[in-house]
Amino acid sequence: MALELKVGGLTPFSATDYPGKLAAVVFVQGCPWRCGYCHNPHLQARTPEGAMPWQDVLTWLRRRVGLVDAVVFSGGEACMDPALARAMLDVRALGFGIGLHTACIYPQRLQEVLPLVDWVGFDIKAPFADYRLVTRVAGSGDPARACLDAILASGVAYECRTTAHPDLLPDAQLLALAATLAAKGVDNYVLQQFRAEGCLDAALAGRPLHGYPAADTVAQIGAMFPRFTFRNHGN
Repeated sequence: MALELKVGGLTPFSATDYPGKLAAVVFVQGCPWRCGYCHNPHLQARTPEGAMPWQDVLTWLRRRVGLVDAVVFSGGEACMDPALARAMLDVRALGFGIGLHTACIYPQRLQEVLPLVDWVGFDIKAPFADYRLVTRVAGSGDPARACLDAILASGVAYECRTTAHPDLLPDAQLLALAATLAAKGVDNYVLQQFRAEGCLDAALAGRPLHGYPAADTVAQIGAMFPRFTFRNHGN
């Protein structure tokens, strides 16, 4: 019997998960990293049974043909699931565009699915040598770098983004990371301020963010990229 995607949840309509398109979002169970600012910690574990069978999701999507433009696979970490490519092919057969959110953990599986993807939003969390400070997993910067290189080489439309928290990424590190990404050829970069919603790390959630990042830091980073967005969540 073929493996089926382990679904952790479903958002019927989203105008923010795929730029310029109305999308349904399929959340995939499982993530090996334990980032303190994760706002979907309930999706980190892979349970024996998912929240809903993939075939039920497909049945639901068939009723949404013409109502949404695309399906975004998110997580957790969607590339953790060995059935991701098969699920994308199922969705493509219904006529939907395909989006992917990834934390850049599995370079080999990412390269497998990139030809099936129309747009990818991906996280680069820190300077690669310091990744463990965010993910709490040693060596996690290596797959992130490999995934970044694969995405840039693929020609797939993308958004590269970093979540900023002063305890994890002081301004100097934000600037160093941005310079590295610009040198690699990233041309669409989003710096998004940490938001406490859903975060289970009390120390991170309780930290005041007023004045972070500094306005000058944001301006310097913005000047490095042809397309730059700073998402200030108002914390």
